Amino acid sequence: MSDLQLRSTAFDDGEMMPDKYGYTKDNVNPPLVIDGVPEGAKSLVLIMDDPDAMEPAGKIWDHWIVWDIDPETTGIPEDWKVDDAEEGTTDYGEAEYGGPNPPDGVHTYVFTLCALDTELDFSGPPTKAQLEEAMEGHVLDETQLRGKYAPN
Repeated sequence: MSDLQLRSTAFDDGEMMPDKYGYTKDNVNPPLVIDGVPEGAKSLVLIMDDPDAMEPAGKIWDHWIVWDIDPETTGIPEDWKVDDAEEGTTDYGEAEYGGPNPPDGVHTYVFTLCALDTELDFSGPPTKAQLEEAMEGHVLDETQLRGKYAPN
């Protein structure tokens, strides 16, 4: 069992996310709480994606990619201005949070937090695939938080 934990004060795991976190609403990230980072962690990675997008979009849609988060971090505030970590390119073509925007009904969004035994270095914002490739063999622990979102 993983000691690493990720939760939000805005919604419970598997429950509906408030509307304001949506791409066509306020498009701000929800607040997140991080617990149980393992000894030896050098950085954290956070990925938010939408596996339910496979049917309408033909792929898992990447909404937020953040790496080189300080392993001492215990929380990510709502509407986080990422200045002490790095952001990767989402499927919106932006290197920033892109909120839920399901086209065809309720989707479940997955926030994956990974503790790494290294820091990662990229010359420019990586895609999720590039980030996951660089993480191979470096993940000390991993956890997930799920939130549902409905079209508005």
